[in-house]
Amino acid sequence: MILDPHLTTADATGNAPTGGSAAFRQPGRRPPVILQVLPNLVTGGAERGCIDVALALAEAGATPLVASEGGPMVRELDRAGVAHITLPLKSKNPLVIRKNAGRLEQIIRDFGVDIVHARSRAPAWSAWMAAQRTGARYMTTFHAPYNFSNGLKRWYNSVMARGERVIAISGFIRDHVLKNYDVDPAAVRLVHRCYDPAIFAPERVTTARLIQLATQWRLPEDRPVILLPGRLTRWKGQTVMIDALAKLGRKDVVCLLVGSDQGRSGYRQELEERARRAGLAGVVHITDHCSDMAAAYMLSTVVVSASREPEAFGRVIVEAQAMGKPVIVTAIGAWQETVLPGETAWVVPPDDADALAKALDEALSMTAGQRAAIGAHAQAFVAERYTKQRMCADTLAVYAELLAA
Repeated sequence: MILDPHLTTADATGNAPTGGSAAFRQPGRRPPVILQVLPNLVTGGAERGCIDVALALAEAGATPLVASEGGPMVRELDRAGVAHITLPLKSKNPLVIRKNAGRLEQIIRDFGVDIVHARSRAPAWSAWMAAQRTGARYMTTFHAPYNFSNGLKRWYNSVMARGERVIAISGFIRDHVLKNYDVDPAAVRLVHRCYDPAIFAPERVTTARLIQLATQWRLPEDRPVILLPGRLTRWKGQTVMIDALAKLGRKDVVCLLVGSDQGRSGYRQELEERARRAGLAGVVHITDHCSDMAAAYMLSTVVVSASREPEAFGRVIVEAQAMGKPVIVTAIGAWQETVLPGETAWVVPPDDADALAKALDEALSMTAGQRAAIGAHAQAFVAERYTKQRMCADTLAVYAELLAA
């Protein structure tokens, strides 16, 4: 397949070259077949990225396939006419992984798959074995640091570094990969995660949606809203937020901890009890998963990420800025890429309730006009760097590189 030579090399920083869709529309050539594999399609950044890229591939004239255990997000593929193949790819059982390798090998041969793109470790082992047997190109996306405490865990993670191309979703992840795994730096491509401008745009959120969500959450009209989105798990920092609110000493605010406990009912009860002991029962409200995060951001005064462990990218903070909201983020993970300290965000140390309380006080003490000015700056910042369109174009360019190699 003859490609535009400008699409076949990365720039000097390892960023993926933009473009690539023209490579999939060659007269007289069979459209390339790209198979993405991941555990399931329930929720999450890897899942969202997989679907966005699959739809972009279809629009570009390629043939996308997705293999997973399934989930609610499969409906999006069905509506777009993208084939989904259900396999037990979430399992970490070595026997199941080997069986999945055989299943993927058959899929590769039956559909003439050109590239297998793995987005998680267990399915990546199956995909790597299948690619070895069939000669299909194999690539990966590092969606997380995949921390390890021993050699065995590091070896298990290493399958994500075995791709002919390895996509890192942030510079933080790229540096982690290069530091900890035996991978050729020339094979690593930086393709940031993203937000969808068609969803996260203030002008697209109707008054009816705001009223519906505010009514559902029983939000008073005259109180500032502090929003901390993220599933209820200790590393997301909900306990630090409650401690900071206690230090802030204000009862005229509402703090929404928005996210599913995913079965962690004990942790949810711990948070409720912590808030009660701090005299914040009327301030802290724990909601469940929210299906309209754009409206949730619009209802907020300030959005917080209090993570105690590194965020691989920090999509919540990018989405909040896209909605024109000032944000507070902890100085860990990819924060240096996703905010402008002192311009679009307050940056505080992780696990520091005093610093978080001070940042909250400053954000809440601003006038509406001051917060709006910060929000406008934040919107322009993320729109230039982190849109879904750019992420898809950069990923398709990596596919084009492999097809040309």
